[in-house]
Amino acid sequence: MAGREKVLKMSVEQPLWRALTAYRVLTMMYAIGLFVAAYSSFARPWLAVAYFAVLAVWTLATLPKVAGAAHCTKGFLAADLAVALTGILLTPVADAHWRVLDGGPTLPSIWTAGSVLAFAIKGGWRWAACASLLVGVANVVQRGAFSRDTVHNVLLVCIASIAIGYVVEVARASERTLARALEIEAATRERERLARDIHDSVLQVLAMVQRRGTAIGGEAAELGRMAGEQEVALRTLVAGGLVRTSYVSEDASQGAVVRVVEETGAEEAAGAGGTAGAGGVAGTGGAARAGGVLGGTGAAGPGEGAERDLRLLLAPYAGSRVTLSEPGAVVPLAPHAAEEVAAAVGAALDNVRRHAGADARAWILVEDDPDAVVVTVRDDGPGIPRGRLAQAEGEGRLGVALSIRGRLRDIGGTAELISVPGQGTEVELRVPRTARDVRGKAEAER
Repeated sequence: MAGREKVLKMSVEQPLWRALTAYRVLTMMYAIGLFVAAYSSFARPWLAVAYFAVLAVWTLATLPKVAGAAHCTKGFLAADLAVALTGILLTPVADAHWRVLDGGPTLPSIWTAGSVLAFAIKGGWRWAACASLLVGVANVVQRGAFSRDTVHNVLLVCIASIAIGYVVEVARASERTLARALEIEAATRERERLARDIHDSVLQVLAMVQRRGTAIGGEAAELGRMAGEQEVALRTLVAGGLVRTSYVSEDASQGAVVRVVEETGAEEAAGAGGTAGAGGVAGTGGAARAGGVLGGTGAAGPGEGAERDLRLLLAPYAGSRVTLSEPGAVVPLAPHAAEEVAAAVGAALDNVRRHAGADARAWILVEDDPDAVVVTVRDDGPGIPRGRLAQAEGEGRLGVALSIRGRLRDIGGTAELISVPGQGTEVELRVPRTARDVRGKAEAER
């Protein structure tokens, strides 16, 4: 199968880095504004001017460092905190003594909180606690003693940084969980798609070889027995395929990485293995795949993304024992959705042939409602005994579960099966007008 890999990065902490970048610039300007307003009160204003010059250059030059976790290294965090601590310890030297005793602001003021928050976003609440402790010690040394304002400010920075660090850690864990969930969903859908293709082609051929070999006898009987064994083994493999483990980035702070394999449309088959003919239902075995049906009808629109006429895709199924009733006007659907509906109809008719017999009759009714397209497949067979579908799914026979219901579910539709023993079976396929054209979107993104 041709495909391409699309890597999606999810990081809820990236907005925090952007907010921190703006916070550092604004608080730097605020600290400089406080100094300018109280310039005459400073004992050594030249020392404060020198510090603020360094602070301004440092803040503006390191903006790329705090733009994301990748560039925010441990060395930068240590140097950034050192700048903040130096400003705190220089405050009693540059400022007037009475202002320090009255609880005046330190030189970096609330810019210090930005340095601590960088620790929190990068390393979580433990890093934040260590940085907050150092800031608290520096404030006590600067004041010369404990005071209510000092304790209040230190506790505020400590609690805020630890809380943000904890939230970041929880967010990262949630990203990893979401990444694994998306990985499992993508792998499950891919497995179901492969299972449908295998059911519509390989498994049916093996089952036919087994039946024909048993009927012919002799050496053909041995060939039929081997084909039956391979059918059972393949059904078991399809029903219990493995799901790959999820991928995460090497640096967890970069966020979870999800790898999704998207179909390119190259897997569409070019020809039909026998669409419809005089046999009617009997000829649908090889055409159950959507690609096979389309090979005989050609394109229904001018371009790959144009809507297709569902009637043209269902027409090859009509025959001596299959009656197709359709509206007189075009029944447009998204290309991939139309193909999946046609393939589901083919799978339903194949079930009629296999379980109701070659002489069974079937009817296909296409209804074009304003909000949905409804296709009904009905037969006059013996019906399905109660509990038989669940039993078949447990045995790995996933024709209804994957080839019909799975296809409709993937495009946003529904498939309902009604069966009364002795009165036949009816399969109703309902596709909304907004059916998902997954393959068309993948083509458009290229």
